[in-house]
Order: sequence, then C-alpha cells, then structure tokens
Amino acid sequence: MAARVFQLVLHYDGTGFSGWQVQPDRRTVQGELEGTLTRLCGEPVRVAGAGRTDAGVHARGQAASVHVAEHWTPDRFRRVVNGRLPQDLWVAQVHEMVPAFHARFSATARRYSYTLGFGTDAGSPFARRWATPYEGEVDRDALDWCAEQTLGWHRFLGFAVRGTAPPTDDHRCEVRLCRWREVTGGLVLDIAANRFLHHMVRFLVGTMLDVASGQRQRDDFVALLEASANDEVSPPAPPEGLCLEHVTYPDDLYLTA
Repeated sequence: MAARVFQLVLHYDGTGFSGWQVQPDRRTVQGELEGTLTRLCGEPVRVAGAGRTDAGVHARGQAASVHVAEHWTPDRFRRVVNGRLPQDLWVAQVHEMVPAFHARFSATARRYSYTLGFGTDAGSPFARRWATPYEGEVDRDALDWCAEQTLGWHRFLGFAVRGTAPPTDDHRCEVRLCRWREVTGGLVLDIAANRFLHHMVRFLVGTMLDVASGQRQRDDFVALLEASANDEVSPPAPPEGLCLEHVTYPDDLYLTA
C-alpha cells in the first residue's frame, strides 16, 4: 500500500514525445513514466504532473507527484527508476512531500525559457533540437518593450488556445518575470508566472517576434493583452525552443530537502 508521497523533478528531451499527457497509441512522458513505475512496483501507478507540456517541448524542471510504498527512500527510488527509464527521460531529484502534496494544484509558480538561434549554425540538427532557428533582423528594444508590457496581471485570452480553461475561469495570470537575455548564438526569453495557459508562451514569443521584425505594431501587442479572444494573435513559435525550467512549491510541503 502506498504510504509516501514523492515529488519527482524530471528532465526530458521532448523531441520523441507527443507531449506530457497520456494519449492512446502515442508515446508521452506521463505514459513512459507510469509504465516504468507500474512494472517496477507490480501494480498500477499514477503520476500527476505540474503542467502538460506539448509535443516537442522540453523540460529541465518538470515536477510530478507519485504515491509509493513505505520501503522506498528518495535516493534509492531515484537510482532504481533511472536505471529503467529511456535515455530521453531522467529523474534529476526526488523529494519526500507531505501527504496533501499534488504536483499541479500545490504549485505557486512555474518558469519557462524560450531559446532562439541566430546565424548560419542555427539550422544545424545539433542546434535546432533545443533552439528555434530565426532568420532575419529583430529589434532588441522592441523585444524588451514587449517583455516589459507582459509583466503583472493580465487576462491572457488573447494569447491562449480557445477552451484552454473552463468558461468560468477568468484566464488571469500574474507574470512575475519576463525578460530577454543574450546567449552564445542567440537569445533566450525567461518567463515565470503563477500559471500558464495552453500555448501562452509560444503565442507570446511569436507575437513579440512579429513586433520586433516590423510585421506588427507595438499597439497590437498591447491590444492582445486586453483582448477577449485570440483572433488577432500571431502564430505560435515552434515547440522545440520551449523548456519548462522550474516549478515552485511552498517550503512547508517538503519533508526532505
């Protein structure tokens, strides 16, 4: 009988997965993890994730909650599970949590990064697996301006897939961090919020790039932050540049460091 609750901090290369959530006849992160744990424990094991990453999206800090038997310790559980998982999925950390912990509902913040690659090497298969190649000039000041406008509380209906939340949900999110930074060969957007809507980061990046390349006006971006639908949003940026970096939980939910 399950007696402990563990938080698993997961790394995965999203290239070979059809997203996080279990789907019939599709390879998913949740499906691989649950299958491995079920075979290990000899009984069905269900795993809850902090967020449902899309097909092709990566993670360096996805969190999952799982109930395990009393005899498991965090260190032993991590070693044994990693010995059975495929090479594109890895448990980086295991924390024992209070019984009420849930990876999704206990989270207070999530942080993503989106990486753009520039230059002649950006299209290489060794680069584009982790970064979206971008051709053409971008106005860095415009990117920074868009990032600044995104901060704070907004109803992100204009930057979300329709039906991403129940009709009674106001789609309000508090963006606590949004900034572009330079890296070798490209740019990275770091963005953190109390929650994210479906495709929200990819819609934001796609629209920011259209503003920064002169295809759209800055007023368009502000209007989308106030919009009640996504009719005017730019196409979402491709998934390969997106990575779930970290999920935050209150300290009092942890029983082990």
